[in-house]
Amino acid sequence: MSYEFIAIFMFATMMAMLLTGQRVFGAIGFVAVIAALALWGDRGGYDLAFSSAIKLMKWYPLLTLPMFIFMGYVLSESKIADDLYKMFHVWMGGVQGGLAIGTIGLMVLISAMNGLSVAGMAIGATIALPELLKRNYDKRMVTGVIQAGSSLGILVPPSVVLVLYAMIARQPVGQLWLAGVVPGLMMATLFIIYIVIRCRLNPDLGPALSPEERDMPMAEKLALLRAGLLPVGIFAVMMVPFVNGWTSLVESSAIGAIAAFLAAVAKGRMNRQVFETTVRNTLGITCMFMWIILAALAFGAVFDGLGAVKAIESLFTEKLGLDPWMILILMQLSFILMGTFLDDTAMLVIVAPLYVPLVKALGFDLIWYGVLYTITCQIAYMTPPFGYNLFLMKAMAPAEITLRDIYGSILPFVLVMVGALALVMAFPQIALWLPKTVYGY
Repeated sequence: MSYEFIAIFMFATMMAMLLTGQRVFGAIGFVAVIAALALWGDRGGYDLAFSSAIKLMKWYPLLTLPMFIFMGYVLSESKIADDLYKMFHVWMGGVQGGLAIGTIGLMVLISAMNGLSVAGMAIGATIALPELLKRNYDKRMVTGVIQAGSSLGILVPPSVVLVLYAMIARQPVGQLWLAGVVPGLMMATLFIIYIVIRCRLNPDLGPALSPEERDMPMAEKLALLRAGLLPVGIFAVMMVPFVNGWTSLVESSAIGAIAAFLAAVAKGRMNRQVFETTVRNTLGITCMFMWIILAALAFGAVFDGLGAVKAIESLFTEKLGLDPWMILILMQLSFILMGTFLDDTAMLVIVAPLYVPLVKALGFDLIWYGVLYTITCQIAYMTPPFGYNLFLMKAMAPAEITLRDIYGSILPFVLVMVGALALVMAFPQIALWLPKTVYGY
């Protein structure tokens, strides 16, 4: 039996197990361990799994994962994130589509606090969506705004997905985070431009708030501004020392977690229930990611041992005669296809053992490719019929928003994201300028 056939059989078995509803780390880890034992026997198979576990435990930047997750949940559970929306509501309500623009701003800041798209979705659906609907915003447009904005959570630092990619691709987390800053802000700006143009052409989609609703003493407006900018201050306290080289990545993540905790205490919002919920959620998500990374490392080690990457590279470049850019585009299309039924973590773990070495062999920058992967995941999240964000929105939205509304809301934003992806592919410096400026790599 050839190694190529074994690699294909492993991949097919893993996909079959995932389709049965097995947990991602269970399916991938099981296939990896069974294949290792079958190929290299008791000694080699056990060594492979053990060395993968030790590699994970020794990866120091992994300590950032629980810190950033803890910070995000503190800000969410203590309702500090709610103040952000109140600030946007008061300061931007007088503009056509202003609350939708403010929602995008809210999503950017939530992304900078949490690093997970589901957090932005939850806050947007529970805080922003009812307010937008109450003020007669078009339900399709605002549903698309929240889905598109929440997807920024996996691109804007501190993105948890980019931490996972860094581990699998063996790339510096700091460089990947900085690479996501400009594309993330560019995409948010494109969303805002679309909202402004759409509401200018059809004001009924996003009516401005009446003067009565915005009538508030300037002192109260400034108080809301200070409360809303508190999360921005926490992010600055965390990231400025890191970007300037005064602290390491892990130290900055600890600063962010402590700053968020102290802010919640100072505002009188840190009680036992908030603390317990935060710690439980942090522990659950951190353990989930660690198991997934461990399974991915074991699976990747088996693929490396089989030489599957070289076989696939030979298939594409020699037998099919495809040029590197065509191969890259096909890889991105495969992500969009898988994203219709898998989340970003599952996609990365499944294909990273194949794609990351292949991208490197084709001569592309792995930091840049990490951004491409993440943007493609954002698009896949919202691609019907089974996009991950589509069903999250359906689960959180009020009954008046149907699945048909959700499907119809997303097309313009998907097109904007495809345009952003094309720009980053055509001009890699959009992603690479900031990390090169800071790190000089």
